[in-house]
Amino acid sequence: MFFKTEICKQLSDRELIQKSLEDVNYFACLVLNYEQKLLNYIRKISQSTPEEAEDILQDSFIKIWKNLRSFDKNLKLENWIFRIVHNEAISFYRQKSSFGKDKTIEISDELLELKEKSEISTEEPDLQTLIDNTLPLLKIEHRDVLVLKYIENKSYEEISDILKIPENTVASRLSRAKQAFKTLAENTFDLSILNKI
Repeated sequence: MFFKTEICKQLSDRELIQKSLEDVNYFACLVLNYEQKLLNYIRKISQSTPEEAEDILQDSFIKIWKNLRSFDKNLKLENWIFRIVHNEAISFYRQKSSFGKDKTIEISDELLELKEKSEISTEEPDLQTLIDNTLPLLKIEHRDVLVLKYIENKSYEEISDILKIPENTVASRLSRAKQAFKTLAENTFDLSILNKI
């Protein structure tokens, strides 16, 4: 059975879960509805190659399928899915990081090289370039909250559900993440772009 995107978009989350449990073919709708958004999220937080991101996504969908029967209907489906994907991406990131040198040392080395070579850009980058070049330098916990809040447009409550942390922790982590982002960006780009953030 082949599903068109229009049919999939018409199903509510509750209908999508119920139909997927009754007929595995409906799970394709869940994949169609969330695939691109999740892939973008994985790429932003895990520093993975496109192939690795696809693997993380595939592993995530397998976990989603296996756990669909135990889904708590009081939760928002999207937040539950993001939590699973988040956990898979973090596992991948930690595994990948354990094979290389310490990330903090790596970031410090990169910043020293930038300063030594005087490669700090005086041209004003566009905001997307600034984000793309600075996000990978952040600690994973900072990158997480920034991506969820500003790229995925999640509320504090939704971020709290996804990361399984209290909303107050979301707020403080977000504050620290923004400061870390600005500090790293200041070492790389002209400061005038930061006033737009």
